[in-house]
Amino acid sequence: MPLLGGKYKERYQNILNKSYLAKWVVIGILIGTVAGVGSTFFYYLIQFVTDNFLGRITGYYPPNPAGEIVSPLSLSPHYYLIPISTMLGGLVVGIIIYFLAPEAEGHGTDAAIDSFHNKNGYIRKRVPIVKMIASAITIGSGGSAGREGPTAQISAGFGSFLGSVFGLSSRDRRIAVAAGIGAGIGSIFKSPFGGAILSAEILYSGGDMEVEAMIPAFIASPVGYVIFASMTNFSPIFGTGVRYTFSSPINLLIYALLGLIAGGVGRVYTYSFYKTKELFSRLKLKKFLIPMIGGGLSGVISIFFPEVTGMGYGYIQFLIDGKIDLVGTEYILLPTLAILVSVVFLKIMATSFTVGSGGSGGVFAPSLVIGGFTGASLWVVLHALAPNMIVESAPLVIVGMMALFAGVGRTPIAVILMVSEMTGTLNLMIPAMVAVVISYYIVGPNHSIYRSQVRTRADSPAHRGEYSVPVLARVKVEEVMTRNPVCIQPSTSVAEAARIIGNKDIKGLPVCVDGKLVGIVVKSDLMSVSTSDKESYSVSKVMTRNVITSTSSDSLLSILKKMTIHGIGRIPVISDDGGRVVGIVSRGDLYKAYEKFERDSQEERRTKELS
Repeated sequence: MPLLGGKYKERYQNILNKSYLAKWVVIGILIGTVAGVGSTFFYYLIQFVTDNFLGRITGYYPPNPAGEIVSPLSLSPHYYLIPISTMLGGLVVGIIIYFLAPEAEGHGTDAAIDSFHNKNGYIRKRVPIVKMIASAITIGSGGSAGREGPTAQISAGFGSFLGSVFGLSSRDRRIAVAAGIGAGIGSIFKSPFGGAILSAEILYSGGDMEVEAMIPAFIASPVGYVIFASMTNFSPIFGTGVRYTFSSPINLLIYALLGLIAGGVGRVYTYSFYKTKELFSRLKLKKFLIPMIGGGLSGVISIFFPEVTGMGYGYIQFLIDGKIDLVGTEYILLPTLAILVSVVFLKIMATSFTVGSGGSGGVFAPSLVIGGFTGASLWVVLHALAPNMIVESAPLVIVGMMALFAGVGRTPIAVILMVSEMTGTLNLMIPAMVAVVISYYIVGPNHSIYRSQVRTRADSPAHRGEYSVPVLARVKVEEVMTRNPVCIQPSTSVAEAARIIGNKDIKGLPVCVDGKLVGIVVKSDLMSVSTSDKESYSVSKVMTRNVITSTSSDSLLSILKKMTIHGIGRIPVISDDGGRVVGIVSRGDLYKAYEKFERDSQEERRTKELS
């Protein structure tokens, strides 16, 4: 029920509904403001808890990256006390979560994704606050976790709250939640562009995107970033010290290998995380005690490898700066390689123990650390075999960060942009694209670290009303297709094709020879030709030749899947005996079929009521 009533509710709804852009400018600014302020408070809270919890108990202060607060010096650290800190932290977190908001356990981004798909965007108002406090204690006591989950839940939770305040529809509430996810993460990582893309990409594991969330996110994310950076600083998290120019195509083979390795490590990461989570769920103990056990196990690892403690960004900074042995610049190959590889797998274990046991924190930061150390391990081997191939470690460390999270998070576009913004360089785009695509393919949609993701919009309960599967599975293409559509010849000029599309008020034309389909041309194809060439160019030069087709006996569900997977809006229907075009079906036809079903269903219900 909306929280505003009477004339105030009507006044605000009139403002919001005046135009699409006006609505999302207002909501986006509000979400971005909360994202920026919330991220700032959480940022300083983590540092405060770290200094006064882990630091006071153990004397160990994990290093911070170049663009953040300088951490106190660890003069005489007692690493053997780290398990005491992490166990106490786990106990406090378990009590807070168990008694106040059980849904605040684990990594909060997944909970926000689940809210989008399965709860119409509803998030309990207390959850973001509980999540922020619990995560600050988890990370500040030395647990292996990240800070993106709480910031995502803070701003996503506020987006859900705005839905109640303004009486938004379920659809708009979900969009506000998605925009909040991107704004929160984009703010605290000082990555406004990547955060905005993330809001649309992180909801799906199969390459689909929630495009409706992008405009709100492009408003909210920069607002949050400006507020957060104004209260901290505008330097990228890992500084601006990376100087790299891609100039040797042969090096792409190395980045392809890094993608393969990152993909394999990513699958180990997701398998270990959820296997550990499953094992902890079987323990016959009070639930609030289990994070203490996970924290203790993570702390034991930290005694010998303090690199796995907390978020670990300071150690990534060492790798980017070329301090491969994590202390100086000199290293011995085999011992150094053994340490780097050990950190990769021990960070997986520590994160699985900390978050998988019910502790509170994100999985984005650990993913970047795992990926960075994976890239550093490959660089050590490469440097020993071919010292002049890639002289510095930074490129492989940074691309390793991108490749691993792109695979496990299923966000290939967003993570390239985010890490580029976090490191202050766009010069690694080409190598990153190679590694990211390979890692993304190897991990696959079934091994995402975010289990609440679904493959495509068609698989999301949030879009069930738009893609009504029971209806679409029953209706055949022949019932809704446009029969005997206008076809053109390959020799038809671009100008003539444009005139036909304009006159018929359609968006595409099949291209046929003797009635048989040889291609399809759409408005965007025609617009790519300059005005001066439209009369002389034939559509054969711009048409799509490998056309996705259907037959009249196919169901509309199969059509929907083809449209979703291939990102197209219309599909020619061909005969069963040789490829003659007999019709065409568009996305609009799917909507009309659903609307007709709704009208018929309502009429049927009214008839039953009268009888």
